[in-house]
Amino acid sequence: MTLKIRIDDSAVPPYEQVRAQISEQARSGALPVGYRLPTVRGLAESLGLAANTVAKAYRVLEGDGVIETRGRNGTFVAAAGSAASRELASEGRAYAQRARRLGMSQEEALAAVRDALRAAYEG
Repeated sequence: MTLKIRIDDSAVPPYEQVRAQISEQARSGALPVGYRLPTVRGLAESLGLAANTVAKAYRVLEGDGVIETRGRNGTFVAAAGSAASRELASEGRAYAQRARRLGMSQEEALAAVRDALRAAYEG
C-alpha cells in the first residue's frame, strides 16, 4: 500500500487536493491505520509543491483526526474517527447544554439538528 496523490491544475488549491486525497484514502482503508506518511519535505518534493503547502494539509488532517504526528517518529494514519468522534461528542454535549439553557425541549433540539444535517448533507 502506498500513498497516491495527483495534483491537477483545477481551481482547488493544492493543499486541499492533498488533504482530500489523503483523507479519502485513510477513510476508505487504502491507507491503513498506522500507515506512516512521507515527511512534509519528502511529499512536497515528490509532488513539486512547497513544503508549506503540504504542511498546511497535514495540519488540517491532524485537526480532523485523520492523521497523528508522533514527534520525530513521523506522521501516521490515525485510528478511524477516534479524534473526530471525540470532537463530535464534545460539540454535541455543548449543543445539548445550550439548548437546555435556551428552554428547548429534546424534540425541538433534535429537530434543529435534523434540519441542520439535512441542509449540510443535501445542500
